[in-house]
Amino acid sequence: MSTRYENLFRSLHNRGEGAFVPFLMLGDPTPEYTLAIVRTVVAAGADALELGVPFSDPVADGPTIQTSHLRALDGGATVDSALEQVRAIRAEFPELPIGMLIYGNVAFTRGFDRFYAEFAEAGADSILLPDVPVREGAPFITAAEKAGMDPIFIAPARATAHTLEGVAQSSRGYIYAVSRDGVTGAEKESETIGLEEVVANIQRFDGPPVLLGFGISEPQHVRDAVTAGAAGTITGSAITKIIDRHVSRETDAEGRPVEGTPGRISDAKALHKELAEYVTRMKAATQE
Repeated sequence: MSTRYENLFRSLHNRGEGAFVPFLMLGDPTPEYTLAIVRTVVAAGADALELGVPFSDPVADGPTIQTSHLRALDGGATVDSALEQVRAIRAEFPELPIGMLIYGNVAFTRGFDRFYAEFAEAGADSILLPDVPVREGAPFITAAEKAGMDPIFIAPARATAHTLEGVAQSSRGYIYAVSRDGVTGAEKESETIGLEEVVANIQRFDGPPVLLGFGISEPQHVRDAVTAGAAGTITGSAITKIIDRHVSRETDAEGRPVEGTPGRISDAKALHKELAEYVTRMKAATQE
């Protein structure tokens, strides 16, 4: 497990808090604006970050985050620019745990060893490949461990004991536990009934700390997750929706966004204010 994750979870446990981890798409709306958004969420109380690398076919994501992938690509985002952004974030926040969420095709395209080594050198602590199940994870785990990177796997809400055992044994840093079936997104709220069972089913295999994601969009969802025994939560779509509301794009005669044109922040002050207030509320819920 990354020392940064160990230190974070130990510190939070000693203070009786859970972790609140925002997901942000690197390069959304442009690579140049990412660091400003990161500064805002960290100042508002984010305990760690999960950062997405834009990909053209994000099958595990719902409509909101799919849009952020495509908007970032339209704004000129690349894997190389993502690496540069990770380096900049690590330089500014040396102790902050940084997890990456990247689709498996990126690893295949760059080559496993190069892929993990590059993100480790840039300063990332972990990589989650949402379209690679643990049963197919062996070559990814080998390359990750060679680079000193924590591999993260998803624990599905209704997984078999065999799958959960594999996730617990193979994950380092934390386990990404899915609180409900489906894709990411606040379009369908987290189902709070049964969260205790979800967490308990994973914890019986003695893996790393459990973070709950998918549909975590309100403070009550965070409270429920921590009460259920999770070490914290990850929130993506609700934060991406805030960014959505403050991004404008070139439109055609019928008012539809023109593909290939970058997004622009329409009101930076309002964006940062709304982001800060949201993250502050979500983090406060981990302390209650």
